[in-house]
Amino acid sequence: MLKSSFSRIATATLGATALAFTVAPGAHAARAQEDVPTFQEFKAATFQDVGGQYVVNGDETIATSNQLRAYYEKMVNSRDTDSQSLVVNTVGGSDDVWSASQAQNLTYCVSDDFGADKAAMVSAMQSGAGQWEAASSGVDFVYVPSADANCTVSNSAVLFSVEPIETSEYIARAFFPSSPASQQNVLVDDSIWSSGSWTPSNILAHELGHTLGFRHEHTRPEAGTCFEDNNWRPLTPYDSASIMHYPQCNGSSSDLSMTNTDRQGVASVYGS
Repeated sequence: MLKSSFSRIATATLGATALAFTVAPGAHAARAQEDVPTFQEFKAATFQDVGGQYVVNGDETIATSNQLRAYYEKMVNSRDTDSQSLVVNTVGGSDDVWSASQAQNLTYCVSDDFGADKAAMVSAMQSGAGQWEAASSGVDFVYVPSADANCTVSNSAVLFSVEPIETSEYIARAFFPSSPASQQNVLVDDSIWSSGSWTPSNILAHELGHTLGFRHEHTRPEAGTCFEDNNWRPLTPYDSASIMHYPQCNGSSSDLSMTNTDRQGVASVYGS
């Protein structure tokens, strides 16, 4: 999730594809060959997070340099995709989602390192998770407070950790189901408490959408900007107001609230 001021949007772009964060609003979806950086330029411009993973598209992670190169090659060779809208990530042509049993036991902890903000973070996580749970009987995020004192990716008592970070690169970032276990965490900067119309609950619901396998809605050609790649499958009609659509990428919602289309999309994957 980008900083709400949008002041740190990456200026180096791969056509209309973001290198480290997202392409500036208004950029055209067509790729101009002369604007394509080399892989080394792309890699150098891509933010590398605390666990060594690369952060792309604002709040999505790529584990290794080799995977980053594969991502780069796919972007360079991408062509417009036929539109059919909440969209699910794909890996090797298969949906990147949890098994039915795992989706009903998405355990997490909230680090004690949030200090005075911990109670508010626990509440925001439960509220954000509740938005997806209310839309699908097959999704259940389970808070495990007994793991909070050692809330890191190495804690096997939970599927993922929610941890604080100090960064100017994003408000929060998450992971996909296919991410390595060592990188399955949600990192949150304290700017989440001062993000204007983006409530902490909605920001975290957006990030939890990624943990369920859902991509940014604005990667679809209908958005006309902020294209990321073609590794996704459409679930519903395009929704410019989707909780997974950045407002600054021609989104029509200013507060990242969940829509009926979002609810239909998660139900189509995890059950109504």
